[in-house]
Amino acid sequence: MRRSGDLVVRLGDGTALSKTMMQEAIDALWMYTGEMFSSDAIDQAMVAQGIAPDLEQVQEKWQRHIKEVLEEATLTMPAEGAWMQSGGKQGRHSEHLGYLLAEMQFLQRAYPGASW
Repeated sequence: MRRSGDLVVRLGDGTALSKTMMQEAIDALWMYTGEMFSSDAIDQAMVAQGIAPDLEQVQEKWQRHIKEVLEEATLTMPAEGAWMQSGGKQGRHSEHLGYLLAEMQFLQRAYPGASW
């Protein structure tokens, strides 16, 4: 987090071009951050058993940290309540996932039983 935060600050508080590019990246990718904190029945059961952290608490800490970094970088945090991508935990994915999985599974399929 420190390394990434430092880079965001350097680029956000750097040249006009780097600031514009960082802000555009944040605006374009922000919608994917919400699903990191969405919980379902399995997540809630793990919290109840003490296996996993409460995602609401994690989200609060994460948002505070991100807000501090973006303020230091002179960048704007997207509006609270902005639309968020969802559905991954329910198995709803775009066609792009198939290509990613195929790429990641290549070695295992090409060399079955291999160990590293």
